[in-house]
Amino acid sequence: MPTSVELADLEALAVALASEAGRLIVDERPEELGVAATKSSATDIVTVMDQRSEQLLRRRLLAARPRDAVLGEEEGSSVRPAGWSGLTWVVDPIDGTVNYLYGLPAYAVSVAVVTGDPTLPGEWEPVAGAVCSPAAGEVFHARRGGGAALRTRGAAAGSRRLRVLTGQELDGALVGTGFGYRAQDRARQGAVAAALLPGVRDLRRGGSAAIDLCSVAAGRLDGYYESGLHPWDLAAGQLVVEEAGGVVSGWQGRPPSGEMVIAAGPSLHGALHGALRSAVEEIGRRVTA
Repeated sequence: MPTSVELADLEALAVALASEAGRLIVDERPEELGVAATKSSATDIVTVMDQRSEQLLRRRLLAARPRDAVLGEEEGSSVRPAGWSGLTWVVDPIDGTVNYLYGLPAYAVSVAVVTGDPTLPGEWEPVAGAVCSPAAGEVFHARRGGGAALRTRGAAAGSRRLRVLTGQELDGALVGTGFGYRAQDRARQGAVAAALLPGVRDLRRGGSAAIDLCSVAAGRLDGYYESGLHPWDLAAGQLVVEEAGGVVSGWQGRPPSGEMVIAAGPSLHGALHGALRSAVEEIGRRVTA
């Protein structure tokens, strides 16, 4: 684990990098935004700006932290450099690419640095990170043991500490979620959402996991869950929630992973977990009946 001084430096670098990439994707967004490729399905797109944003982040990291490794959504893992520091930067150059393509404001740049191997579920831990929501003029950031904060620009410029909401009952909770790109995943996730919906205040689907997690930390959502996430979707937002006093887990106390991510305040997390387990088990019984 880096020292407290090192963690503060890593957090500051994450903020600077996420902010710079955020400016890039806003200021240089083409009027006719090109779709460079598709990934898991025809609806899972990569834009030219995804690629440019990640290339910028990699260049800056190579210059500032040449002994650190990098894992990015678009270009995968870099080869661990000679004298590897034990730290890996996990970056999502545009989280919420479909929103970005359509001109919707819920997209972000997520930059985190982790210990361990982020390609292995449960074998890594985020220690500093930032999520820049450039359309909103907001940067969420945190470091391990240092709390979480929200920095805003414009007329409301300033910084404030973040705390998750506490004391909510499940039936009064506003819960965020998201859906994958493959049809079979969407069908299953939609069934879980339909089963959960009658037991909560309402559901929201924003389109960016990083922003949804930070919304839990900021008290804009009571809870959030999603399956199918990758480390770059999760790393920075997870740390922001935890440093804001929240709990982020997978099933039954396991680390969050592609299998499931559940984030909420301590008083709500167990109830949300239980409701989701009940929904998944009921759907499983219907399938096998």
